[in-house]
Amino acid sequence: MARITGMTGSRGHASCARSGAPPLSFSRHNRYDGAFIHRSGTFMRALFHLAYHVRDLDQARDFYGTVLGCREGRSTDTWVDFDFYGHQISLHLGQPFATTDTGRVGQHMVPMPHLGMILEMPEWQRLADRLTASGIDFVMPPSLRFAGEPGEQATMFFRDPSGNPIEIKGFAHLDSVYDK
Repeated sequence: MARITGMTGSRGHASCARSGAPPLSFSRHNRYDGAFIHRSGTFMRALFHLAYHVRDLDQARDFYGTVLGCREGRSTDTWVDFDFYGHQISLHLGQPFATTDTGRVGQHMVPMPHLGMILEMPEWQRLADRLTASGIDFVMPPSLRFAGEPGEQATMFFRDPSGNPIEIKGFAHLDSVYDK
């Protein structure tokens, strides 16, 4: 990993301290061509991978591919990979993990554990509209939390056809995810 120098704040520009390398320009979200600057100032390119069970691969393909709009990757007769908003999920045939509604989000009790994604608000809204139009049964319907406060976010919870819980959050600016 390269060390970043010349930071001018979370919405500024940075240059990469690699000899002979041209400076990299970062948007207000500290993103450059799929790479991120961690708050420590370290230049990182990392993806998460999560594998979990689903009961039916055809239903999973329809839900993750058609409803959520995720691109399908490799597969066999027992698993399928998806590009889950830039990260890899692998859905394997089997018994989904057990969940309990023990996570308090406002006045709602939501399933724990759950997986999720944080999107910029316009993309979150498009997904919320698509899920609503598809008749998804929300655990927690699309709503706004902490309005006008640091950390203002939109959120929604739903389950895939196998019962796996998913939360999608939306932020106006991704660099405000950890604001207090």
